Formats: sequence, C-alpha cells, structure tokens
Amino acid sequence: MRRLLRDISSVLILSGLLLLLDGGITLLWQEPVTAAIALLRRQDVNRRYLSYTSAPLTRSQTRTLRTIKVKRVRIAYLAREDLARIHAGDAIGQIDIPRIGNTYNVIQGTDESDLEAGPGHYPTTALPGMGQTVGIAGHRTTYLAPFRFINDLRRGDRIIVTMPYGVFTYVVTRHRIVLPSDVAVVRDVGYDQLVLSACNPLYSAAQRYIVFARLRHVVPRGPALAG
Repeated sequence: MRRLLRDISSVLILSGLLLLLDGGITLLWQEPVTAAIALLRRQDVNRRYLSYTSAPLTRSQTRTLRTIKVKRVRIAYLAREDLARIHAGDAIGQIDIPRIGNTYNVIQGTDESDLEAGPGHYPTTALPGMGQTVGIAGHRTTYLAPFRFINDLRRGDRIIVTMPYGVFTYVVTRHRIVLPSDVAVVRDVGYDQLVLSACNPLYSAAQRYIVFARLRHVVPRGPALAG
C-alpha cells in the first residue's frame, strides 16, 4: 500500500511539473501541444497555388493575359482569377514580418481548422493587387502563434506578402483594438490595404488587435512580368 501511495504521489508530482512547464512555455512563447498539432497540419496543406508551375493558368486565361499590356492591370487580373479558384485550406501565398521575425504560408479561410495551419486570409476580402483591403488573421498563443508579437509592430514597419504573381510590400500605418464583432476593420477603403487581426489580450478572445498597413511597393512575378 505504501509503495502504491508513493507511486501515485510520484505521478501526481510529475503531472504537476508538466503542467507548470506547459504553462511556463505558453506564457513565454506559445502553447506547445497546439504547436505540435500545427506542425502536423502544415504537412497536409495544399500548396499547389503557391506557384503557376503546380497550378498553371488555363488557355483562356493565358489568351486574356496576352491582351493586357499594363503590369498593374495584369497583376489585378491574376489576383481576381486566383481568388476565384482557391479553396478553404489552400496555401495561397506567404507573409513575412521582419520586425517580429515571422515567415508563414497564408491559408485561405479563417475557420479554426484553417488557422491551425497558419495565418488565414479572410475570404470576404481581396487578394493583394486588387486595389482593395486584404485581411489576414492569426493566433497569438496557439498553433505556432504566428501573430504573438503583432503588438510590437510600429508605424513604418514592413510586411511583405508574396503571391505567385507578385511581391507586395506594405508599411504599417496604425493599429486599433476592437471588439470581435467589428467587421468594419476589413471593409474596402478604395486602395491596397493590409489588415492583420489577432486576439487580444494574450490568452483571451475578448478583443481583436488590428494592424493596418498600406501598399508601398510591388514587384511582379511569373505571368505578371510578360507583356
């Protein structure tokens, strides 16, 4: 009986230490269990739309593109065509935030299953190059916590979004803290705007921390270069 009690005590102590360790890692960095899940989820993401080599244009799209000579218009056309053919859960581009050292694939969709694999693009918003608002959401403490340090971004910081048809450099202009119901933050404002969204404060979903950035520079890629 004494040995059984000793074994039970050891298990309880070990469990307590593991819980403390889990809590400490979560406070300092991110929740480790969901991080492991996110690493597994990333392996299953469809990455074909990250390149026109794996997801080529149709003959009709190629013919239409040949008639467009202005690069800005070509980019907008390719963005609209990509938005029409991607599906929830697909990797559609890459986001790089130098200030906080983050580079992640952007996943189409903001459902929980989409955000488990990386920052998610709001399906109701545009893609870069369409001259409208682009919305991207991400976790701060779970599933690799891509936007954990979003609050460290300052005015003038760069956010780089790479799409198959171009590289878009945005510059942070401001930030806001809003309620989760405030969908106006991703409304169209008539120009190329990037909006990053994450839960606020840490370990809570009571608010949303919003970062606004405006397009500064575009480098065409792939089919957008021709013509």
